Amino acid sequence: MLTQSIIMKIEFYKYQGAGNDFVIIDDREESFDRSNFELVKFLCDRRFGIGADGLMLLRNKSGYDFEMVYFNSDGNESSMCGNGGRCIVSFAKDIGVVGQSCHFLAVDGPHDANSFKTEYGEWISLKMIDVKDIEKGPGYCFMDTGSPHYVAFESNLKKFDIIQKAREIRYNDRFKNDGTNVNFINLDNGKLYIRTYERGVEDETLACGTGVTAAVLAAHVTGQFKGSQLNVSAKGGNLKVKFQKSGNGYENIWLEGPAEYVFKGVINV
Repeated sequence: MLTQSIIMKIEFYKYQGAGNDFVIIDDREESFDRSNFELVKFLCDRRFGIGADGLMLLRNKSGYDFEMVYFNSDGNESSMCGNGGRCIVSFAKDIGVVGQSCHFLAVDGPHDANSFKTEYGEWISLKMIDVKDIEKGPGYCFMDTGSPHYVAFESNLKKFDIIQKAREIRYNDRFKNDGTNVNFINLDNGKLYIRTYERGVEDETLACGTGVTAAVLAAHVTGQFKGSQLNVSAKGGNLKVKFQKSGNGYENIWLEGPAEYVFKGVINV
């Protein structure tokens, strides 16, 4: 529990995208201390706080509809979160900051997003950064889709011990300082299945948007499927990635899927 002499009341909103859940705070007045990592960690704690994979601040930004500031659940500001980006777009739409389309700034640069109706409800489509460099090795790919991702191919995802294997990769000599997210994927009957271990959470999450994006590109660049889009099944739900091949890389990449309001509240800290 935080040890503070002054009690603060923080209004928050909870959103989730394919099971990837986030605390979101409307911080257009910039009253939240973004350097207070212990507070962020506390709010994300599933036993003593609200509970989430990450926390986001929605702030004003000149030239954009808003700015997205993202923190991992360990309290640290982090690289881009794809499902977080889709959820904050849904939140911005719900509170009247944006309409069906928007243009916002995140840590990895500008992003465009659109909301549209599907048979499963409203989905958010988020344009990701271009991916120019993909490292291909025996049984794996490594790339940056806004966050660093190691993608390995595994035929038996259900019985696979993801925690042990992912931590061997995440904490090896190459990645132990800066960390990497680790994904294990399998393409079956035209659909990609994925399990993801996220740095900063240091555990498996139900979905990861930048990880799903990396997984689809890894499957394509290794020749596992043709075409320019692929449906993905994460533990928390279904997503889709669309893209265009460009030389040795990819551009016009869109991550699509649900982004849903869960609840809102006020917490005293």
